[in-house]
Amino acid sequence: MMKLNLGTMFIPGSNVKSVGNKRWIILSLLFFATALNYIDRQVIGLLKPTIAEELHWSEMDYANIVFYFQLAYSIGYVTVGRFMDVVGNKKGFFACVGVWSIACAVHGLVRTVSGFSAARFFLGLAEPGNFTGCLKGASMWFPKSERAFAIGIYNSGTNVGAMLAPFLIPWITIVWGWQWAFYITGGLGFIWLIAWALYYHNVNDYPGLTTEEKTYIQSDGPEPKVEKVPYSKILRLRTTWAFGIGNLMPMTIFWFYLFWLPDFLAKTHGIKLMELGFPLMAIYLAASVGSLIGGGISSSFIARGMKVLKARKIAMLISILFILPIMFAPSVSSLWGCTAIICVVVGSHQGWTANMWSLVTDSLPERVVGSVYGIAGFLGSVAGMGMAKTVGYVLQMTGSYYSLFLGIPAVYCISLLILHLFMPSEPEKI
Repeated sequence: MMKLNLGTMFIPGSNVKSVGNKRWIILSLLFFATALNYIDRQVIGLLKPTIAEELHWSEMDYANIVFYFQLAYSIGYVTVGRFMDVVGNKKGFFACVGVWSIACAVHGLVRTVSGFSAARFFLGLAEPGNFTGCLKGASMWFPKSERAFAIGIYNSGTNVGAMLAPFLIPWITIVWGWQWAFYITGGLGFIWLIAWALYYHNVNDYPGLTTEEKTYIQSDGPEPKVEKVPYSKILRLRTTWAFGIGNLMPMTIFWFYLFWLPDFLAKTHGIKLMELGFPLMAIYLAASVGSLIGGGISSSFIARGMKVLKARKIAMLISILFILPIMFAPSVSSLWGCTAIICVVVGSHQGWTANMWSLVTDSLPERVVGSVYGIAGFLGSVAGMGMAKTVGYVLQMTGSYYSLFLGIPAVYCISLLILHLFMPSEPEKI
């Protein structure tokens, strides 16, 4: 029977002698970018009750604003993924963070539904660069034995950002007004841009990188240098479609959590803007822990000799078991009882995601990771557009979240089945 050592589960590679820390500096940049990404997109969800009352939005007005974000996000995934592969991670990531930071700040200047929709469109167009860039960065800077754990760490930035926002945004809103919530959060991106320009380099160009750490990072073997891979080849890969379709449905669920969870808690349990902080902090703190645990579990299995694909799928199956209780969340009368269920479920979702995203880096060369992830993101964002409209109609017609929560576990079961049936058992060659 396989025994799990908690030390190596949560710190893969801890049994390997210290080889340097440059890869962790890179990971810290990816983590903070991800946190900022989610602070910026979370602002609209947190301020929805406040802005809707002041500007007289209907449920469908808000759904349409979310729809335009999703529309741009789907376009951005395809274009940004290819853009990253062509111009490189340093320039591509810098451009994306610059554009989304400006778009975030512009929200504070508009007052109409069409104005918010336009601002959300440009925010959505650039924000996919975060996850494409982070995935490429993890693929380049971490060997497979550490990669899911590294992805779990930077992906936990989504939860840290979403956790900080419920405290930061209400405070800014009360002191200076909701417009300044957009100005300040957008401005934080420019601080990150300075750090990125100074400290991010490719593995072969990083000053001070030791030979030992470089050898360890590239222990899976250096990637051959080839010309740009055409989309026609990428679209013929089994991994492209297995990952794209398998990622599609769970991705829409996290959009649902992000844009409607504050509203769900406010309406179901009657809490106000300043009271949202602690429940949402607990949820996203649990999500951060779940992201680390999910990535750590599969990395631990791999360190003990299990095949990579099998380790990822077992970790994802474990996540599904802890997602099942979400069906009962709307019927729990206690705020903290409901919050506890959501904590477990959102944490399990992030554990699922850490392994899901690792699959594409396990199965493909780094030079096409951005393009494949971009295609998958496009499919997920298109599905998210449908989710935005569906949630708007359901809430406008029924006023209840019950039916929306009921079908969530089935989404993950179907997704894992698709991956099991169609994901190739060995890495594909280009």
